[in-house]
Amino acid sequence: MSTASLQAPAGSAFATTTPKVRLRITARGRAVLLTLVAAPLVAGAMAIAMNGGGAVATNESAVPLETVTVAAGQSLWQLAEQVAPSSDPRDFIADVLDLNRLNSVVVQPGQRLSIPAEYTD
Repeated sequence: MSTASLQAPAGSAFATTTPKVRLRITARGRAVLLTLVAAPLVAGAMAIAMNGGGAVATNESAVPLETVTVAAGQSLWQLAEQVAPSSDPRDFIADVLDLNRLNSVVVQPGQRLSIPAEYTD
């Protein structure tokens, strides 16, 4: 036995055409799709933002600080002339005050002050 296939002519009533499927998305479907796409992006951005402060501070310094002890009757100006004679004393005093977190230019005898690395040899 042989199998015969019958095809209807293109213009006949029996001809079948595949209908074109058109995708329709509702407002609810758009909201769900937007949420599914945006959620990983938002989660990734938040993870990056929260992990941005990952730097760790240590007490180790690349350059050891030199310290000096203030002598009796010695001022910061005299200390500047002694330690950094080629620099402007005002810059030296400002840097020493900042480094040692001093509020006043008045120093006491015996007080140990750290000297910024730029003024040491």
